[in-house]
Amino acid sequence: MSKKILILGVGAQGSAIARMMDKEPNVSEIICADYNQDAAMYFEKKLTKVRGAQVDGSNLDSVVALARGVDLIVNAMPVEFNQVIYEAALKVKANYQDMAGGVYTDIDKYLERYIDLLENGTKKFEDAGITAVVGTGATPGLANITVREAVDKLDTCDKIGIYIYDEVVPNNKWLPFWWSPDVAFPDMRDDAYIFENGKIIKTKAHSRPRTMNLKGIDKPVRMVEHTHDEPITMGFYADKILKGAKNIEFKYGGPSVNLSERLLQLGILSDEPVEINGCKVAPIDVLLKVTPRPPQTEEEIQAIIDDGLAIEQACMLIRVEGTKDGQKVRIDSYVNAPGLEESFKRAKITHDSYVIGQSAGLVTKMLVNDVITQKGLFPPEVLNKEERAYFFKEAEKLGITIDENWEELSI
Repeated sequence: MSKKILILGVGAQGSAIARMMDKEPNVSEIICADYNQDAAMYFEKKLTKVRGAQVDGSNLDSVVALARGVDLIVNAMPVEFNQVIYEAALKVKANYQDMAGGVYTDIDKYLERYIDLLENGTKKFEDAGITAVVGTGATPGLANITVREAVDKLDTCDKIGIYIYDEVVPNNKWLPFWWSPDVAFPDMRDDAYIFENGKIIKTKAHSRPRTMNLKGIDKPVRMVEHTHDEPITMGFYADKILKGAKNIEFKYGGPSVNLSERLLQLGILSDEPVEINGCKVAPIDVLLKVTPRPPQTEEEIQAIIDDGLAIEQACMLIRVEGTKDGQKVRIDSYVNAPGLEESFKRAKITHDSYVIGQSAGLVTKMLVNDVITQKGLFPPEVLNKEERAYFFKEAEKLGITIDENWEELSI
């Protein structure tokens, strides 16, 4: 039976999923909803199965009104809306998917509420007979599935590392991020989490720097702490499915990270108002007002491609260490994905939207086609062997592949 989907948020990731699902035979209707109704209506005009609508993601009634009768809610909105959309999915008994999990309404209680979600959310969704997969883009998402695939090949696991480097610079347009600055800059400011010696602990953003040599990057790069879901969800499931992993980290590097670190040190990422000429204003609000937005429409992306790129290099490395047949080993899994020009040729989106949106879109496809049969709420590392095999097979068709390298380590 064909499915009806509600996509909340038509930014970089939501629009990529909409484009992918518009071609999916088992999808009959896609409701693209955003607070910006013009953005939603743009995709109604561009795609065949889409109906545009306006939604207030902070209002449960607004979300429920659109969600009644849908089979799947894809939450591509900022994480502060997660709690409302979780509740809407449960209320209308629709399957649920997001790009980043957790409940973000109170940063000081973020970890506590995320763990509570993992412990108790599963039962709520199980009782409702529905499935919620949280954190389904590239990182988290593709990275989690790749971690589980590598860990399953080991006898024991000790360390898991996810390392992202991004340096894609247009010739004539400066862009600090290829996704929303409204999400990126606060992420660069917030405390991070790592799983160390079997415990989830808080660290400072941009702390614990490490210089690394990464495949495809022409120089050693500085990688630092960055707030992300993976150490939390993988730490939670370390003993259950990750063979007792004791140390899990996420690090990020590149010009946007270096810029954000300086802005953080200067206080420009603060949301505490300061007085300027008799007016009170939060520094980050000024920053977000003047920061260039990433391209979203086909016309905007095409213009950047026509101008060319000054630099284009990026890397996603998933590193797992443990033992196999008594030997200590390291598995390095490098993700290959299309660059900007190829991504646009394939899907009319940017390279960043491609790897994130297509990875998320594959999870959407799995939910639409009943490939994922587990009920409850869980992150992608919980997917079983058959579900992961389906994901990787479909990812390869999209040009997203994994190069895996084994190395023996001294004990």
